[in-house]
Amino acid sequence: MKANSLLSSILIGAVASARSMTPMATIATARLAQRKTPGELVLLDRPVFKYGALAMGLGELAGDKMKTAPDRTVFLGLLARVASAGIAGAALAPKGQEKAGAAVAVATAVPLAYLTLAGRKKAMEHIGQTRSGLIEDALIVAAGAAIVALSTRPE
Repeated sequence: MKANSLLSSILIGAVASARSMTPMATIATARLAQRKTPGELVLLDRPVFKYGALAMGLGELAGDKMKTAPDRTVFLGLLARVASAGIAGAALAPKGQEKAGAAVAVATAVPLAYLTLAGRKKAMEHIGQTRSGLIEDALIVAAGAAIVALSTRPE
């Protein structure tokens, strides 16, 4: 197994560190666009999960700007990152390497969540919660979309 064969899984884990639902939402969007993931994808091919992932991704983008939004490193925030990174990391890994893809995505997402939180807090000091969140949204959604677009292929 080459290290770069899991690069997409590692990168999608980095996306999950900042926005927990974006990895699953971008893969759900790719599936709606009739794009195939290299690894096995079970849950997000079912309509309830596919549309649910999209709704959760949009909801997270809106909820993140609220003053009451919890830090991404609280237990439930980390749990969401583990689930999303694991599912997306497996889907973007080469066929037969889904478990390794899930593992490296989770191993990237969890520790990086602390680093992205520190960066976000620093940005909030300078430009506020909403502006920093919108900039982070743009960067993370664009990164997630690019990673998934480059890692999938038309059916």
